Amino acid sequence: MLLALTQWLAEDLHIRAFNVFNYITLRAVLATLTALLISFIVGPVMIRKLTAYKIGQSVRDDGPKSHLTKAGTPTMGGALILISITITTLLWADLRNRYVWVVLVVTLGFGIVGWVDDYRKVVHRNPKGLSARNKFLWQSIIGLAAAIYLATSATLPGQTELIVPLFKQVTYPLGIVGFVVMSYFVIVGTSNAVNLTDGLDGLAILPTVMVGSALGVFAYVAGNAIYSRYLGFPLIPGAGELTVVCAALAGAGLAFLWFNAYPAEVFMGDVGALALGGALGTIAVVVRQEIVLFIMGGVFVVETLSVVLQVASFKLTGKRIFRMAPLHHHYELKGWKENQVVVRFWIITMMLVLVGLSTLKLR
Repeated sequence: MLLALTQWLAEDLHIRAFNVFNYITLRAVLATLTALLISFIVGPVMIRKLTAYKIGQSVRDDGPKSHLTKAGTPTMGGALILISITITTLLWADLRNRYVWVVLVVTLGFGIVGWVDDYRKVVHRNPKGLSARNKFLWQSIIGLAAAIYLATSATLPGQTELIVPLFKQVTYPLGIVGFVVMSYFVIVGTSNAVNLTDGLDGLAILPTVMVGSALGVFAYVAGNAIYSRYLGFPLIPGAGELTVVCAALAGAGLAFLWFNAYPAEVFMGDVGALALGGALGTIAVVVRQEIVLFIMGGVFVVETLSVVLQVASFKLTGKRIFRMAPLHHHYELKGWKENQVVVRFWIITMMLVLVGLSTLKLR
């Protein structure tokens, strides 16, 4: 909305100074600051409301004993992130851009699924929340709808090809069916991976911010004819506008970390984790960096694999591989303090994100 206003001031009223707002980089910076400001203003109010309505987290009694003190901490705080991202995107992004709307709809769609799950668990005191089958069904509907739309609206071969990092000319045409299937798994898989990682104070949100910020760099390159040609990436017209969305995600995430850092004043809940994971997956699909997302989000991948391996091992052999899954609980039960697990996983994510960013040039 603000972009349209500045364009009107520049073009119709001939106030040339407002042309500067056409630059994606400036709007990305402003989006980060706007998301931070919104979250810092709304955050304390939302936390007080969640506390007043006793929307508190329940804690598993079979987990680390240190977590028992967290019972009753306000949850569903991910709604704060969604409010901040949505308002900021509507203010600073080009609303004529279809990719902006795809990412926004997927983010809010997954957020609604998470909100229903959290609401049933916390307010209705139903420990199962939304059943796993129904949750997966709605995630699949949203993920498939986004994947089909992106596949059928593609106008260039590069928009549906699988890009292999480290090689300039190695791409694999997926076709519409292949693209839809892969995109579906990336979007839904990333959503659930972030959700599984969200088990300690601040553990999921900062890696999400780091990976989202890096994807913003890839989005800017993919949407810029000069940079994409220089770095050997296929040009994806319009993808650059997702830089603003990534910046809004980063700003909202950093502000949420202010309240979510140990000891957390509020938890994200499924409403935030599912939505942020869906956003990361969708952005990676648009900018054709699914493999790089797999690298940069290595912590999310390992956390998910730990759950899969734990369940498979117990069903097949009756034995557990880890003391507890997801993996962060395993290290807690081995004696690591919560802050140690969180910061070390942050450091690992930072290293993986740098590896992912290096593929921009190492091709």
